[in-house]
Amino acid sequence: MMLRRFHSCRKGSAAAEMALVLPLMVLILFTSLEAGNYFYAQHQVVKGLRDGARFAARHSFDEINCRSGGYIDSALAANVKTLARTGKLSGGTTRVKGWVDGDITVTVTCSTTTQATTGIYSSSESAPQVNVATSLSYDSLFNGLGVITNSFTLNAEQQATVMGI
Repeated sequence: MMLRRFHSCRKGSAAAEMALVLPLMVLILFTSLEAGNYFYAQHQVVKGLRDGARFAARHSFDEINCRSGGYIDSALAANVKTLARTGKLSGGTTRVKGWVDGDITVTVTCSTTTQATTGIYSSSESAPQVNVATSLSYDSLFNGLGVITNSFTLNAEQQATVMGI
């Protein structure tokens, strides 16, 4: 009689079900938060590099040119790195935790197509294109508690043709 009453009792079944489902729900919650933070950090890196490339593209041909295989003034390159990282030319906090100037490369490539040597570009010199790229380690929110860990990297690159303004 007591055994039959024990098997038919439904008290605590909701708590047992919750105990079974809770670990999966917590894992999904932390993974969602980590993925959201990863995509936000990636967006901030791309946005910063786009700002840096656009900033460099608006400088004169004296500072960025193709006369010696692709030249960029060192002070301008430092400003591009700082602007990409912080959004400001001086001071400011980094857009992504742990992002330093050493993670960013600024190079110049020179196009040889006929379209890039017409218009504002002289026919004797090709159009310089500024390339800003970065690769940095992702700083995990929960140190690997979710699926995305500190072993992930944030990679991005942006290009802009110099207008010589």
